[in-house]
Amino acid sequence: MGEQQVISPEQPQPQPQPPQPKSISPYGPARSTVQGTPLTKEEVEQYNDFFKASLYLSLGMIYLRSNPLLAAPLEKSHFKARLLGHFGSAPGQIFTYMHFNRLIKKYDLDAIFISGPGHGAPAVLSQAYLEGTYSEVYPECSEDEEGLRKFFKQFSFPGGIGSHATPETPGSLHEGGELGYSISHAFGAVFDNPDLIAVTMVGDGEAETGPLATSWHSTKFLNPITDGAVLPILHLNGYKINNPTILARISHDELESLFKGYGYQPYFVEGDDVETMHQAMAATLEHCVLEIRKFQQQARSTGKAFRPMWPVVILRSPKGWTGPRKINSGKDFLEGYWRSHQVPLTDVHKNPEQLALLESWMKSYEPDRLFAANGGKLSSSLRQSLCPTGNRRMSANPVANGGILQKPLRMPDFRDYALPVEHPAETLSGSMTNMAGFLRDIMSLNPNNFRLFGPDETESNKLGTVYEVAKKVWMGEYFDEDINGGNLAMEGRVMEMLSEHTCEGWLEGYLLSGRHGLLNSYEPFIHVIDSMVNQHCKWLEKSLEVPWRHPIPSLNILLTAVVWRQDHNGFTHQDPGFLDVVANKSPEVVRIYLPPDGNCLLSVTNHCLRSQNYVNVIVADKQPHLQFLSMPDAILHCTKGIGIWPAFSSCPVSSSPDLVMASCGDISTQESLAAISLLLDHFPTLKIRCVNVVDLFKLISHEEHPHGLTNAEYGALFTEDKPVVFNFHSYPWLVYRLTHGRPNAGGMVVKGYREKGNIDTPLELAIRNGTDRWSLAMEAVERLSGKGGVLEGRGGGVREVLRDEQLRCQQRAFEEGVDPAEVTGWAWPRERGGLWSERRH
Repeated sequence: MGEQQVISPEQPQPQPQPPQPKSISPYGPARSTVQGTPLTKEEVEQYNDFFKASLYLSLGMIYLRSNPLLAAPLEKSHFKARLLGHFGSAPGQIFTYMHFNRLIKKYDLDAIFISGPGHGAPAVLSQAYLEGTYSEVYPECSEDEEGLRKFFKQFSFPGGIGSHATPETPGSLHEGGELGYSISHAFGAVFDNPDLIAVTMVGDGEAETGPLATSWHSTKFLNPITDGAVLPILHLNGYKINNPTILARISHDELESLFKGYGYQPYFVEGDDVETMHQAMAATLEHCVLEIRKFQQQARSTGKAFRPMWPVVILRSPKGWTGPRKINSGKDFLEGYWRSHQVPLTDVHKNPEQLALLESWMKSYEPDRLFAANGGKLSSSLRQSLCPTGNRRMSANPVANGGILQKPLRMPDFRDYALPVEHPAETLSGSMTNMAGFLRDIMSLNPNNFRLFGPDETESNKLGTVYEVAKKVWMGEYFDEDINGGNLAMEGRVMEMLSEHTCEGWLEGYLLSGRHGLLNSYEPFIHVIDSMVNQHCKWLEKSLEVPWRHPIPSLNILLTAVVWRQDHNGFTHQDPGFLDVVANKSPEVVRIYLPPDGNCLLSVTNHCLRSQNYVNVIVADKQPHLQFLSMPDAILHCTKGIGIWPAFSSCPVSSSPDLVMASCGDISTQESLAAISLLLDHFPTLKIRCVNVVDLFKLISHEEHPHGLTNAEYGALFTEDKPVVFNFHSYPWLVYRLTHGRPNAGGMVVKGYREKGNIDTPLELAIRNGTDRWSLAMEAVERLSGKGGVLEGRGGGVREVLRDEQLRCQQRAFEEGVDPAEVTGWAWPRERGGLWSERRH
């Protein structure tokens, strides 16, 4: 035995060396969590060829309008005059797409591909073309030289297609024009789709958005028994337009910890050496698919749902992978840098060096061998080896054209839920609470085809009755206390997460894949998803122009906790401006409804849930309110969308009024009716016409919106020359805008929310904004008291009386903290020997 070395205290102790940090460079041979070489040498060569073919198509789309196979030397005349498009993310997306195709073929998978990185169309368009789907859908883009020329030219070209995965793109249900929604759309698509896998590419720039960061939590709502799976691929190519990306510049260990913290098992594939990357990606994706199947089989065979650590792939590859590393005589980086993000070589029209470099680059993908040798078509043997067939092609999966798969909702008769209205404006009832019973039974009749979405507000919004048949999805941990009103269940149907973005994204994905749903939210905070709704409207509008796109169920948004009942929450909770956002969208796809009472709410909701290809916005308060119309009258009123209410008018419909009192919105309608009552108390012979609006777009010209009235129809309601006092739920400027150019537009004054608020009682809030009964009555008196008016010389004293009443009630509200009983308990004066009661309520 050798002598043991003795280290004296004076000698320096050997220090443990910290582990070498794992590289975060996108370069080098493949580094992967999952090891293996599942591909034969011949298969690697096939993947190389397919990769080259796709990359060639991606560059061709950006640059070429002619000479699609480079049969002639490349010249400036072959380029598009204006170069548009994005190449940087295409290689990584193509790489992922084609490797997942192998698993679709091997395991007969039902899968879709969602392209999250911005402007990712070249990647998915190239796949659709190589799979043959594109030429099937667009025969003019045939698989020959002329068809390829048209395929190239149409990209980002006037009259052609956009650089996102737009509705024109086969296999797409996510455009990606605005970043952040790929994961939530993917989960929405796999809910109630137990065999579907949504392969979802997440750009590392996209991953910096708030909506995307929150949507990682969607696994907490995914039931492995009833739902499919999302396989996210976080694509770390390192750069956005002109900056590094955050997730590509943090340590390997930190990134791994981040995703484990989110509840995922991360698997890394990193490098740029193409052949070793093929093996690593093939092994990794197969491992992930087998893990997904294992989790699902475990849950489905035992009948016990659980929340596994779902796989996520982190693919680190250079931006603009396979492009020239440097350009401009070696001065500037291209591949692996932000310059490859959009058009990689921007000066090919004028710079001979760049033109030559582009030609060399494109020829390196061997278009002569891969395309020209077969008359401009990819070899059939390569397609047969690597591409699925029929609907198993991700570019042809009917899930991404969800209208094909949609089944009509089974609907109960909404008339069976009618609120009794014996006398108009006398009965107080909860419109929303009543409507919840209707939703409950819809959910019961459609256990796999309808979900209710909302950010932690279903109970608050008085819709808790739905829990009788469907609880809230919760795959997280449970406490004993949850039994007492938690309404949680792994097999739930109500989707609640305190992220409007994620709820909206889930619902959009659910609708785009052919199912039905409703989002309920507080009115003031729906602005959080303004932009998402904008994007969905644009998707619908474009889809109307694509003949092969089937209509999908409408996006239905129910807004409650409205501005006029946000007295306890104050100014921050007072904003009805979402209607302005929606009104800006294409009239072909948007509808806005403000039902004045419970029976109208039922009628409108029934209509919206049955509709297709719209964004329907319904605004209705959740508190108890006066009920105005019986069910037959409500159906008639909602069918027309606008109409005269004889029960609250003081002149026959056929006669000319002195004044039109109009309203739109439940609370606004109540105050308008109370103002009519006040006016008639003081001027019993005044001829008032009461007009109510349910469908806001009835106000716009029929030339601007399909629901709009003609000028003759509009004039028949609002008259040609009589004063109109319009009490509106939202900002008054919207009504002025919608009625611009109408007959008697100058005779209308609109009252609405004017951004005046505080911790006010409902009455105080209405007075601040001039929408209360006294303000409306005073406005009418003033407009009728001018020279030649029917109240000329008689209105001044009455106006003072009205103002005194208003101030007394306002002062009592301020002192007591609640509105006076004569305001909260007001009901329409009933007949007592005549139309108008002498009694004041």
